[in-house]
Amino acid sequence: MTSRSSKVTARPSSEARAVARTQTLIKGLNGIGTVRKTTLPGGLRIVTETLPSVRSATFGIWAHVGSRDETPSLNGATHYLEHLLFKGTQRRSALDISSALDAVGGEMNAFTAKEYTCYYARVLDTDLPLAIDVVCDMLTGSLILEEDVNVERGAILEEIAMTEDDPSDCVHDLFAHTMFGDNPLGRPVLGTVDTVNALTADRIRRFYKKHYDPTHLVVACAGNIDHNKVVRLVRAAFEQAGALKDAAAQPIAPREGRRALRTAGRVELIGRKTEQAHVVLGMPGLARTDDRRWALGVLNTALGGGMSSRLFQEVREKRGLAYSVYSYTSGFADCGLFGVYAGCRPSQVHDVLKICRDELDHVAEHGLSDDEIDRAIGQLRGSTVLGLEDTGALMNRIGKSELCWGEQMSVDDMLARIAAVTPEDVRAVARDILGQRPSLSVIGPLKDKQASRLHDAVA
Repeated sequence: MTSRSSKVTARPSSEARAVARTQTLIKGLNGIGTVRKTTLPGGLRIVTETLPSVRSATFGIWAHVGSRDETPSLNGATHYLEHLLFKGTQRRSALDISSALDAVGGEMNAFTAKEYTCYYARVLDTDLPLAIDVVCDMLTGSLILEEDVNVERGAILEEIAMTEDDPSDCVHDLFAHTMFGDNPLGRPVLGTVDTVNALTADRIRRFYKKHYDPTHLVVACAGNIDHNKVVRLVRAAFEQAGALKDAAAQPIAPREGRRALRTAGRVELIGRKTEQAHVVLGMPGLARTDDRRWALGVLNTALGGGMSSRLFQEVREKRGLAYSVYSYTSGFADCGLFGVYAGCRPSQVHDVLKICRDELDHVAEHGLSDDEIDRAIGQLRGSTVLGLEDTGALMNRIGKSELCWGEQMSVDDMLARIAAVTPEDVRAVARDILGQRPSLSVIGPLKDKQASRLHDAVA
C-alpha cells in the first residue's frame, strides 16, 4: 500500500523544458477581457482571461472525461474519482488540501458531467499561487488508497440516496434513460448502488491513469491574473510531479462522439409515494456544435425560460396547476435533448401534460410571434451577460470552450449571434425539434388508471 510522504520529484529533463506555444485568442480593450492560450510541451493547454478590476481569481482544471466514457461496470467511476482526488496526494493529506484553502478564505469544489469533469478553486488574487499548487497537486499526485476508496464509498452512496430523495432532480436522470436507454448517455453520472459497490481501488486507479494525462486536461484561470505567471506556476507544478514527460505529445481534439440511440414515444414511470408527480416531456435536441443552437436557445427561452414564457403563463399563471414549470436544453458532442419539466399534484398530471403537449404542437406548427421572439432575444442576451459577472463563470466559459469546441468566443460575439437570430430561424428549429414525437418520464404516486393514460401524452 502506498503511503503519503513529502518527497519531491526530481527536476524535469531538458526535453520537458521545450518551448511552449502562446497565442492571444481574444484581444480585450486595454487588456480587460483578453483571453490567451499556451500549450505546453506534453500537450497541456492553459487558457486565461484577465479582469484587472476584481480582487479575486478562479483557477480550474478540466478533464476530458465524463460518465459517457464509462462501460456499464464502470458506471459512476468518473464521479467516484472526483471525490478521491480530494483525499490526498504524496505531499498533502485530505485535511491539508481542505485546510490550505480554508486558511485563506478560498472556495474549492468539483463537478462531474456526462462529457467532462472540472476541479476549481476561487481565491483572492494574492492567493492564486496557493490555489494553483493545491489543485495541480490533486490532479497529478492523487494516491487513490484502498482505505480512502472504502471510506468515500459510503459518502457516494449517501449522495445517491439524497438524489433519489429529490424526485424533481432524479426525474431528469430518468428522462435521459428514457431517451437513450442503456447507453452511456442514459446512465446516471453518480452510478448506481450496485456499480458503486463493485468499484475497486485498482479499477479506479487505472481509470485515473488513462484519463488524467496532460493531453486530456485544460487549465483555465480568470480574474486579476497575469497569464505568464499562471503558465510558469502550472508548468512548475506539473513538471515537479513528472507529468510532462512526453514533450512531443499533442492535446486531444474536442470530442466527436458516436450518435447515441434516440427514441420516440417511450414512457417510463417510477411509482413513489410523493406529494407531487414530477414529469419531463421531451424529444431529441441539438448537438452543442450545431449552428442552430442559437435559435434553439431563443425558442427555449420563449417557451419555458421565465415568468413571461408560454408554459409558465399557461400552466401556472392562468390555471395554477404547477408551481414549477420550465423547459431546458442539453447539448452533447453529437446529439442533444429538449425537455419540459413540471411538478404538480398527481390528480392534475394529465391536464398539465395536455397543456404542455398542446403548446409544443402549436409552436411546432405555427411558430412564435415576433413579439415573443424579440422578448426572448432580449432576455437571453441579458442573462448571458449577467451570468458572466464573476470569475468563476468566466473560468467555466473559457475552460469548457477550449475543451468542448477548441476555440473561444467573446461575449460580444455571443451577443451578436443571439441578436442575429431571425423569427424564421426560430420557427424552423421549432418545426424540426418540437415536430418530433416526444417521450415521457414520470416519478410519482400514480394509480394504475392514471398510469395507463400517460401514453396519451406521447401519441
